[in-house]
Amino acid sequence: MTTTEDAAGGRPGPASRAMLPQRPVTAPEGLTAAAVRERIAAGRTNVTSVRTSRTLAEIVRANVFTFFNGLLAALWVVAALTGRWQNATFGGVVVANAAIGIVQELRAKRTLDRLAVLNAPRARVVRDGIEREFPVAEVVLDDLLVLAAGDQVPADGVVLDSAGLAVDESLLTGEADAVAKDAGDDVWSGSIVVAGQATVQAVAVGDSAYATRLSTEARRFTITFSELVSSTNRLLRAIAVVLVVVGPLVLWSQFRTTENEGWREAVTGTVAALVGMIPEGLVLLTTLAFMVATLSLARRQVLVQELPAVEGLARVDVVCLDKTGTLTYGDVRFDRLERLDGSAVPEGQVRGALGLLAGSDSANATAAALAAAFPSPDGAPVDTVPFSSARKWSAVRTTTGSTWVLGAPEMLLPVPAPGATGQARTRSDALAAEGRRVLLLACSKQAPAVLDGDAVLPAGLEPVALVVLAERIREDAADVLGFFTEQGVALKVISGDNPRTVGVVAASVGVPGVTGAADAVDARTLPEDLEALAEAMEAHSVFGRVTPHQKRAMVAALQRRGHVVAMTGDGVNDALALKDADIGVAMGNGSPATRAVAQLVLLDGRFAHLPAAVAEGRRVIANIERAASLFLVKNVYSVVLALITVATLSAYPLEPIQLTLISIVTIGVPGFFLALGPNRRRYVPGFLARVLRFSLPAGATIGVAAYAGYALSRALDPGDGVAGARTTATVVVLMVALWTLVILARPLVAWKLALIGTMAGIVLLVLLVPAIGSGIVLLEVTPRTLLLAVPIGVAGALVVEAAERVTATVADRRAGAPVGGHG
Repeated sequence: MTTTEDAAGGRPGPASRAMLPQRPVTAPEGLTAAAVRERIAAGRTNVTSVRTSRTLAEIVRANVFTFFNGLLAALWVVAALTGRWQNATFGGVVVANAAIGIVQELRAKRTLDRLAVLNAPRARVVRDGIEREFPVAEVVLDDLLVLAAGDQVPADGVVLDSAGLAVDESLLTGEADAVAKDAGDDVWSGSIVVAGQATVQAVAVGDSAYATRLSTEARRFTITFSELVSSTNRLLRAIAVVLVVVGPLVLWSQFRTTENEGWREAVTGTVAALVGMIPEGLVLLTTLAFMVATLSLARRQVLVQELPAVEGLARVDVVCLDKTGTLTYGDVRFDRLERLDGSAVPEGQVRGALGLLAGSDSANATAAALAAAFPSPDGAPVDTVPFSSARKWSAVRTTTGSTWVLGAPEMLLPVPAPGATGQARTRSDALAAEGRRVLLLACSKQAPAVLDGDAVLPAGLEPVALVVLAERIREDAADVLGFFTEQGVALKVISGDNPRTVGVVAASVGVPGVTGAADAVDARTLPEDLEALAEAMEAHSVFGRVTPHQKRAMVAALQRRGHVVAMTGDGVNDALALKDADIGVAMGNGSPATRAVAQLVLLDGRFAHLPAAVAEGRRVIANIERAASLFLVKNVYSVVLALITVATLSAYPLEPIQLTLISIVTIGVPGFFLALGPNRRRYVPGFLARVLRFSLPAGATIGVAAYAGYALSRALDPGDGVAGARTTATVVVLMVALWTLVILARPLVAWKLALIGTMAGIVLLVLLVPAIGSGIVLLEVTPRTLLLAVPIGVAGALVVEAAERVTATVADRRAGAPVGGHG
């Protein structure tokens, strides 16, 4: 291997032997129990600082020590100094938000950590002469690791012996080609074994291993893009800027106005204005929505390895499916052996050759099926070429000088010819057209050659027999694919198997536009240019004989066309494509490398869980949109009121306690239920634009209406004073904000009507019971107050309704979509 260097960052890559520490070679029996204990005591284990979830301290810190919580705490202290305890009650909302966030995240952490243990990768290690499986974290320095195809290398090591070992290091270096490894070569943690077997001595573990030292390029838990998180963060940054600009102006105006009788009133008005601008529960509800979705999926045995992946799956518009292990169960079994005419090889030699081939690659599912049918004969082969997804064949050379090759018929016999060769191709094509998996067994007197570090087929191959394998199609596959088709999601079946076989299976499970073998494309005919490949991907739905490199290219080509791509798979040949896809979905019984790079893992291997995952994503997206709209409406009318009071040098129209009431009944409680309730609305791009489209006119209307109520009360009933005018403004805000809640809650099913009715009932209770209204919320409710406030509130609600209908109609016409609201 040669040294690689990241030109941008100057980071050293997998390279020369000198980069790894020199260690005494471990004996073939592996470490003793005493040596393992010694290394554990010295901390030389494979435990890393990279975690899949936050610690308790990090959870508390994230929910308590935030910019907005700090600002609210400071405002609470200031409000408490005024001596009116009611105006400091908003501090209780802050505490409740933090407590709910901590409790829910700890609950989610416990559940997800338990599931993560089920999905945790394991390593095969030789200790005291016995090969055992251990969690990867329990590997210690100098352990002997037994690697096979499908494994992700758990620690940096040196190859002690190799049987055709080839690893893919593209997760570390970006280089797409597999690298052959012989005795004495280095292997690097994070790389994936794509062929062969080897014994490797671990020479760098834990945080000293190469993959752990990489930043995000090679780490297992990268962050999926989240439109919701990104948009919410943009909103929070904008609100923070507004606070910094408007806050000092409000403070100045409240001390300058003659309507405030002293410093306490000025401070109270400033606190009310600033508290109204702070979205204290928005981040909490966003996090809770993701957490609840994750826990719901966990109950279905779906492990979410990145929270935003729940949202991401709902945004997907193309799903790429591997056939084996996804559309089928992946439990390949031997069906029958068909001898070819003209082959004089005795039956015993054929069966013995198949036994040797099966025994040479135990990590391969096909080899395992053959091993069950053909016991390995006595004696080891002289040489082996392990199966590779890129080559699509394996070989053994026996002591008699014969080379036996087993692989895809069209790869071993690429050009049809007369005689046995022609018969083999004709018969294999016919079997593939029936949906069978077919392998060709061929024999040669020549040994496989090596070209550019990779094995090539021996000359003089003679077809001997066809090996017919059987797979079971998943009973739920057709329903799942039907669901995605109904949702307008394009389906692409990409498989390494014979195109005819793949086409038949795809047709049987209802892939749109596929009627049988003739509709499948042989990937060997596809162009390498991404743009041309994207054209082919758009035009066809089924592809066979796809190499791992092509799977990655297919994902990239679709993404280049603007598609959000999900990739499902279970084999090592799917791992790199899963990592490149926007959302990778792995089967729980798949290879460790595939599970490691996927964002979602179906632990019980049930493909039928995918629609539920999509539904959870849709619920998260649609409900957070509602919650964000509610919060932003309050922020907007708070800013509008603040600017009006600055311009008019009047007292702020609301007390902090009144804002607390408004927040609880029109935002906090209903927002919580709306964020977590069911919602099957399809994903539509433009989350932030829709939130702003609704919130800006609605918030501006409420702000103007509230100040109109305040100003009219001061003008028409000056005897009621500032307290009476604030009561009028509070009633106006409550009325229009409740109607805003009605709009956002549509369609109004029973539980939403009950929610809105309960919030309205609380408002009536506050207004009609003096002990609450006057004693706690500082309202002075009189018939004249209600007579003035109700018409303004109704007018404000009508304006909000009209604005929503107009803006929704304009937006839908621009998008070419049916006119509709937030439902």
